[in-house]
Amino acid sequence: MPKLRDLCAAVALLLWAMPATAAPNVLATIKPVHSLVAAVMQGVGEPELLIGGALSVHSYALKPSDARKIERAAAIFEIGPDLETYLTAPLATLGARGRVVVLERLPGVRLLPARRGGLWEDTDEHGHGPTDPHIWLDPHNAIAMTVAIAAKLVKLDPAHAAAYRANGARQIAALKALDRELTAKLAPLRGRPYLVFHDAYHYFEARYGLTAAGAVTVAPDRPVGPRRIGTLRAAILQGHIACIFREPQFPPKLIGTLDEGTGVRVGVLDPLGADLKPGPALYPELLRALAQSLTECLGKKR
Repeated sequence: MPKLRDLCAAVALLLWAMPATAAPNVLATIKPVHSLVAAVMQGVGEPELLIGGALSVHSYALKPSDARKIERAAAIFEIGPDLETYLTAPLATLGARGRVVVLERLPGVRLLPARRGGLWEDTDEHGHGPTDPHIWLDPHNAIAMTVAIAAKLVKLDPAHAAAYRANGARQIAALKALDRELTAKLAPLRGRPYLVFHDAYHYFEARYGLTAAGAVTVAPDRPVGPRRIGTLRAAILQGHIACIFREPQFPPKLIGTLDEGTGVRVGVLDPLGADLKPGPALYPELLRALAQSLTECLGKKR
């Protein structure tokens, strides 16, 4: 019997010393999606991020290191081809399509059309498709995305299923609380018109009843022509615009041309979290930063 006890003790020690099952390699394309995935993976592993820093998803070009991330990923979370146009061909070439979760096609995700007409459209430019791809800026969509992320990870990595489910439930509760917080904060801003740099905030505005009047550019990676600048300046000078919002991913020179001599206020909106640290906390920080920027610029009288 002593030998059996010794053998059992040795086996137990060996099992204790063995490393826990490693989390799968998971890739997220943009920082807000990475944040939602990281929240579900807390305590298990960390997803990789494809586009970091202040880079624009609209003009991004894949690097060889990005191809390696795609090759080794067991799951890839992307918004979809309406946003990550640069990924369509590489995913097919690398045989990764079967590992991709297209978030804009999930049940429970509300899609909105790209806005047209008035100050949303330039007669010389047609830079958008039929659908607005910035789905993550509605917390209700983020909840649907979190449900799907947790389900995918449970299927991919059953050893950590309990952690994924618990993290997913905790994240959904936090997103519901964030939605209530933003509803209360943004209610006083309804009816105050403003210009955004490009039409990236439709979901946020629709959720909280905000009144964007148009966009500076319909295609953020293309120059804005003099006719459009004249149209926008006319609207500003007529007092139809309370504030113009620029984005940190693009040079501020164009906004300076628009607001020169008008007295209109200028703020900053960032749909991706360019200056925020990647991780689980980024998503709520991103939406709170949008709400704060809108409040600071629109909450003052011109």
